Amino acid sequence: MSDESARDAGFDDWLDAAETGDAYYLDCPAGHTSLPPRRLCPTCGAAELDERPLPETGEIETFTVTHVPTPAFEDDAPYATAIADFGPIRVTGQVVDLDPDAVDTGLPVELAVTSSETTGERVLGFKTV
Repeated sequence: MSDESARDAGFDDWLDAAETGDAYYLDCPAGHTSLPPRRLCPTCGAAELDERPLPETGEIETFTVTHVPTPAFEDDAPYATAIADFGPIRVTGQVVDLDPDAVDTGLPVELAVTSSETTGERVLGFKTV
């Protein structure tokens, strides 16, 4: 992250965990899953959330390639943003190690924390396995 004083405690703590291979998701008593930061289950409102380890690999379910980005990502384009199924949870991130035109559904991926070329901010991404 470019400015430690602007740290988002919940999200940046989760990115820290993902960077060290300790990513996790939250599970409520009713079996709903979500990603942190959360204090309540977004589906049922339960306050009891357990941390569960995120599976090491997932599979791209869908993706889009951005050629004309917002100014916040202008130096990153073109890039592919994908939704990957990690079993109990779906995660959204940029595919970082593959030409965007080579991205396809069904590709196995793992989490990768990288930096935006435009802002230097950390972003969640995927590397192919």
